[in-house]
Amino acid sequence: MLSTITSGAVYGVHSHLVQVEVDISQGLPCFQIVGLPGSEVREARERVKVALKNVGVKLPPMCINVNLSPADLPKNGTMFDLPVAVGIMISLGKLKQEAVEGTLLLGELGLSGELKPVRGVLPIVREGASRGVRRCILPAGNAWEGALIPEMESVGVRDVREAVALLAGEEVSLPEPDGAEGCPAAVTDPGGSENRYDAAAGAKVSAAVSLEETAKEERLDFAQINGQQGLKRAAEVAAAGFHNLLIIGAPGSGKTMLARRIPSILPPLTREESLEVSTIYSICGLLQSAGSLRTTRPFLNPHHTITGQALAGGGRIPMPGIISLAHRGVLFLDELPEFKRETLDILRQPLEDKRVQIARSSGSYVYPADFMLVGAMNPCPCGFYPDRERCRCTPFEVNRYLSRVSGPILDRMDICVEAMPMAFADMTSGRREEGSAQIRERVMAARKRQEYRFAGTGLHFNADMGAGEVARYCALGETELRYMERMFVALQLSARAYHRILKVARTIADLDGSEEIGEMHLAEAICYRQSDRKYWN
Repeated sequence: MLSTITSGAVYGVHSHLVQVEVDISQGLPCFQIVGLPGSEVREARERVKVALKNVGVKLPPMCINVNLSPADLPKNGTMFDLPVAVGIMISLGKLKQEAVEGTLLLGELGLSGELKPVRGVLPIVREGASRGVRRCILPAGNAWEGALIPEMESVGVRDVREAVALLAGEEVSLPEPDGAEGCPAAVTDPGGSENRYDAAAGAKVSAAVSLEETAKEERLDFAQINGQQGLKRAAEVAAAGFHNLLIIGAPGSGKTMLARRIPSILPPLTREESLEVSTIYSICGLLQSAGSLRTTRPFLNPHHTITGQALAGGGRIPMPGIISLAHRGVLFLDELPEFKRETLDILRQPLEDKRVQIARSSGSYVYPADFMLVGAMNPCPCGFYPDRERCRCTPFEVNRYLSRVSGPILDRMDICVEAMPMAFADMTSGRREEGSAQIRERVMAARKRQEYRFAGTGLHFNADMGAGEVARYCALGETELRYMERMFVALQLSARAYHRILKVARTIADLDGSEEIGEMHLAEAICYRQSDRKYWN
């Protein structure tokens, strides 16, 4: 007898619905899975056989064939265990095919029949909802994740027995998803009352986690940084337009301290951005620990020993790397010259294309990588150049150290600012510094102007503009055009540098509440391109 179950697979950051077709017929006893299964999928045969045996379902000595359609799409992961087990139950006549119509099934089976959480639930449920599927049966640990899609009824179950009982319409008491206290899964209790784990219930979990994330942010505040007004201004401009930022300065001047506080002034994720980021974290299996959609922008700070594959992503079964996990957030590279030059150069294409493409024999995988790059570095190995009273590095050592950061990477840094050594008066003045809340208000006001400007274009920040958008939204008056002509010749700017100056100037004008880009906005943007010339010349 033939049965068909709807499931799903993740391919890159995209997902596809997969039809799990199970047929049991007379013949030499066998259990085979076809349809480009990966090693984890092929191992499902043993997990399903033992799990069904332990829940009281004995498989007859017959030929069991499982096809995963479309057969030309690679299948990886353990999420097909539950669909295969349910398909076998239907083929054995223990369930009706009508019971699984319009239902998406995902889950890994333990040998006892329990259902274990799997990765990539969010993008699969989103795809199912867009294709008209209105119910999904998931492991209890993933139920809240499925409920983040309001169009889908998410049902969490503990083991295959409860899944079969639910499909058969029997009354069964189901557990609460892990970490979702007070937000039960879809439950039908003996009294007949129904309490679904829906989007509203999931929102309670999201709100609780958001409050926790907000509390963490509040512990890192710009008010804790004394002085360094130039650094703070540069960080504000970078946050308002999502521009790349490079901070150069002596040890202990506050570079890392400021960079770690940049998330506290960034605008929150929109619903669309939150789903994008959460999808990547779901694929990596990191969303389960979050307990909700990502509502704050990611901040990642990898060690300088990171490999190129870990940074960009890859592996036998390609997975997103650090730069994709930083999508819509901040990638902070502390001690920038300590990274291998070839590792840093991997960033060149993602900084331009906003995505990473990984080619393997199984296909080409594309991961989003629209991040704000923040780098911090010393100007020489000892950190005190050009102060020759303290710096003992030779010119050769300084040049060799600075050359670890290539020119193309420097050209992609929109803002370069120098962190001056702290004065004793700044540290002991007792002056009340401006906090992150006040800076964030100005950033949010500039963000709203960008939302209005880019409505319907797919752009989010000024930094997202291409050459065509720069010509449209960064038009200059006659005076400003002549000024930029002089600067272009005097500073020997590249075309990329010219466009990036205009984008930064557009952000500065937004912070000033100006619809037109003025000469003072251009002058400040050009100053942010000059700090590096003090060291690289």
